Amino acid sequence: MYFTEEHDAFRNSFRDFLQKEVVPHIDKWEKNGEIERFIWKKFGDMGYFGINYSENYGGLGLDLFYTVIFLEELQKVNSGGFAAAMWAHVYLAMTHLDKEGDEFIKNKYLTPSINGDKIGCLCISEPSGGSDVAGMKTTAVHNGDHYIINGSKTFITNGVLSDYLVVAAKTNPELKSKGMSIFVIDRNTHGITATKLNKLGWKASDTGEIGFNNVKVPVENILGEEGKGFGYIMQHFALERLIMGINAHARAEYALDYTLNYMAERHAFGKTLNKYQALRHKIAEMTSEVEMCKEFNYTVAKRLNEKQYVVKESTMSKLLSTKIADEVIYNCLQFLGGYGYMEDYPLARMFRDSRLGPIGGGTSEILKEIIAKIVIDKKVYKPTTKH
Repeated sequence: MYFTEEHDAFRNSFRDFLQKEVVPHIDKWEKNGEIERFIWKKFGDMGYFGINYSENYGGLGLDLFYTVIFLEELQKVNSGGFAAAMWAHVYLAMTHLDKEGDEFIKNKYLTPSINGDKIGCLCISEPSGGSDVAGMKTTAVHNGDHYIINGSKTFITNGVLSDYLVVAAKTNPELKSKGMSIFVIDRNTHGITATKLNKLGWKASDTGEIGFNNVKVPVENILGEEGKGFGYIMQHFALERLIMGINAHARAEYALDYTLNYMAERHAFGKTLNKYQALRHKIAEMTSEVEMCKEFNYTVAKRLNEKQYVVKESTMSKLLSTKIADEVIYNCLQFLGGYGYMEDYPLARMFRDSRLGPIGGGTSEILKEIIAKIVIDKKVYKPTTKH
């Protein structure tokens, strides 16, 4: 229903690429907390960063189900941090360049991002705000042919090692959410500082807290129109939430596959673990939940691919898929017993990495309120146009 033979061929080739080029380095990157630069270029050379982007800028112009495959297979290298670094670059930072950037921006930043020559990050969350996007305090003051940016951002994936930053700031603070704009800023611009954060999971990715002290940004580096930044962010949240929903069902599926293989080989009291009814029924329940998440996520992806506005559905996707993935991986670790708690087995890392699902990209608590506003208060979210 969703995948053609071409999709399947892409999945097989991408899976082979990951096994050959990525998996041998994962433990090193997890230990060092840094992904080496060469792999970004290899992704770019293979076209993986350009799946959904226009051929005019070096992309492939393919449909969203190639992205679904890209996300699902990334979860199977068992490094949430590596996967996050890749998709935060290609779908968070680059989405804004593509949707709001003019020709100057696209040629200067989007094309080298597709090629793997430049790495991007998206800077929205702040130390004092978290999920409260409208309450951000970073300001951008128009001064001649520049904007002067002051403030700070935190929990930024690729926040330390990226080459440019896509930054949301208040150009008109008294208008609150209607006074927000978005800029792309070169990393080496004077006044930018970055501090690496020490996380529970996602160890391979560089997550940073970023400071802006009188950072001068040329006026041509604004994305879209001044004052429309909040709408742009909200519009792209649908894709981000669906991405995190797809990530969740894929890592839960990966955890279940590993656990099923383990249970088929592990003996206790004269028979394999997969012969015990209590465990069998728990597996049946979990696989049913994951399958339902996956099917729902595919449907939402299909609608998003058809340019439908799926704020409610993508929010539901992230809320439930990340919750179910957390529960599934918790139980899978339990099924491994003492081995599940050992770092030499994959479930320990998966357990830590999965915990970010209900937190990042809008906490589950925030998502519940958004859904409640849609369902109870009949709030209607509408897309924002560039012009």
